[in-house]
Amino acid sequence: MSDPRVHWRLETDADGVAWLTLDQQGANANTLGSAVMRELNDRLAEVESGRPRALVIRSAKDSGFIAGADITEFTALTDLEQAYRLVRTGQQVFDRIEALAMPTVAAIHGFALGGGLELALACDYRVGADDGRLNLGLPEVMLGIHPGFGGTVRTPQIIGPAAALDLMLTGRSLKGGAALKAGLIDRLVPRDRLDAAAREIALAAPARRRASFGQRMLAWPLVRAVVASQTRQQVARRARPEHYPAPYAIIDLFARHGAAGAAAYEAEARSIAKLFLSGQSRNLVRVFFLQNRLKGLGGKSARKFGHVHVVGAGVMGGDIAAWCASRGLTVTLQDREMKYVEPALKRAQEFFGKRARDPAKAAEMAARLTADVEGSGVPRADIVIEAIFENADAKRGLYAKLEPRMKPEALLATNTSSIVLEDLARGLADPGRLFGLHFFNPVAKMMLVEIIRSQLTRPEIIEDALAFTRKLDKLPLPCRSSPGFAVNRILMPYMTEAMLAADEGVPLALIDRTAVKFGMPMGPIELADTVGLDVAAHVGRILADAFGMPVPSGTAELLAKGHLGRKTGRGYYEWRDGKPVKPPASGEPPADLEDRLVLQYLNEAVACLREGVVEDADLLDAGMIFGTGFAPFRGGPLHYARARGTAAIVARLEQLASMHGPRFRPDTGWAALGAAR
Repeated sequence: MSDPRVHWRLETDADGVAWLTLDQQGANANTLGSAVMRELNDRLAEVESGRPRALVIRSAKDSGFIAGADITEFTALTDLEQAYRLVRTGQQVFDRIEALAMPTVAAIHGFALGGGLELALACDYRVGADDGRLNLGLPEVMLGIHPGFGGTVRTPQIIGPAAALDLMLTGRSLKGGAALKAGLIDRLVPRDRLDAAAREIALAAPARRRASFGQRMLAWPLVRAVVASQTRQQVARRARPEHYPAPYAIIDLFARHGAAGAAAYEAEARSIAKLFLSGQSRNLVRVFFLQNRLKGLGGKSARKFGHVHVVGAGVMGGDIAAWCASRGLTVTLQDREMKYVEPALKRAQEFFGKRARDPAKAAEMAARLTADVEGSGVPRADIVIEAIFENADAKRGLYAKLEPRMKPEALLATNTSSIVLEDLARGLADPGRLFGLHFFNPVAKMMLVEIIRSQLTRPEIIEDALAFTRKLDKLPLPCRSSPGFAVNRILMPYMTEAMLAADEGVPLALIDRTAVKFGMPMGPIELADTVGLDVAAHVGRILADAFGMPVPSGTAELLAKGHLGRKTGRGYYEWRDGKPVKPPASGEPPADLEDRLVLQYLNEAVACLREGVVEDADLLDAGMIFGTGFAPFRGGPLHYARARGTAAIVARLEQLASMHGPRFRPDTGWAALGAAR
């Protein structure tokens, strides 16, 4: 009979220390699925009967400790009691670790996230490997849930309520030194000393870490009521409870139970069970898998990239160059004169300082980025990225100078935001190596990059482009060359409709408030100002010519006055210190305004899918979530459209078309979307 114990290995050394090692079979990273948890429970029974002097829990995976629960199991849950039993069983396994009659140590390298960190917190001590990869966090809120294996109770007890709430509500993770300072780990040691340090602390069994008295006071009933109230106010500025209930559930658990007692664990299990079955959580889990799909697109190419040459040191080109340097690439940055490159280098220095937070590492990044007015880096570059202004003639003229100097195998990329590549490729000796590499502003924050293929682009070039994008730790979205590609094409009708509403006299703040209420990260008017009204108008003209999109009159008037938005201090809004000054707007927006905005967005998304601009609905949803911030809790525009009902949307579009004109005419792709799945 085969041994059913395949994930955990239990050994006891000469010092009487038991080593419980997780090496999940068939996986690159450890997760806490049901099979792993059942086997852990069995192994703990062996530990209890064997009574070693101490227990160390560790991982055999080079990737890290434990990545968290098995998210695929969440999607199989169908009722509250089933979800509750799953969580409560996990809690009881971790309770068993905490109750062991010997010192317990979690020896952590790489990541310990979600359930992985909760397991470590159930141990008496935690030792971390200081190799630059240590990463500890409780990111469950990103999936529309909260810690469920005792994390909402143990984390405040160990590091204090204030730090614990911040960790759980933001979903952020802490690196080595920050994790040590916060109290998540007790010791930070070199990677090759991890096991030895774990043994030392296990045998010495010093006093266990707990939050300071001042921190523990925050859990007293009267004090925690104030803490909870203030925290709710802070969260409300970032997330609406009807959109993202999980952070409010975290606060409620703390307010009711103060992270203490058996009732707190029971309440945690009941709360997360309810969240598991919520539409918001289901959609956020969907977004997690969509993100993983984008991450997986870059694995088919073996091309190596070492040197990047960027032409165009404006905001986009300079920031692309800085990002490439921050990711370990050698970068040469070219423009017509040094005076155009210097501002980009200054911005890059500031970026490196913030990103590295270590002067030595920031200096390393800076050393990889050099000015190159003469373009001497072109012959050495593995990829040349053109990021000059949006003019097809100028771009073709530049390519004529670059191409003869490039290595035959080097890639040629354009950061154009809207010009079709077939137009740009005219005159190239090798048009098959030209592709679009469309970054979004700000480069450091926007994770999506559109990878544009023309009819002439060779398939292997696109595979190389996907690999390059993943090397930059960005999310690639493959698109067919078409006016506006995917993101700008879908976004512009939505923004244009907002500007048309402004032309009609609808208060700007009400327009933006309507979009934010739906779930957008910012309103379309504020977005237009942020992008730049000149940029929005340029893309709008291209799409107007291609698809007959209307042109708002108000935008043209602002442009005529030189009001370009945030960058000039005035657009639709006045801007102060980088923030819009929004005049107060009383009353309610027009009853159909939300549908006017959202259905323009959805209708264009359906058109892009029908035309094959993006390969399938899931990729398009991923692109619009990560490229425009489309309400993640709704699962993507096409997913939302299916949930709302395609027939109902078509009927509503026809109604809007009769009221506001043919721009609302339903695309012919709705029937296919409704029939799919």
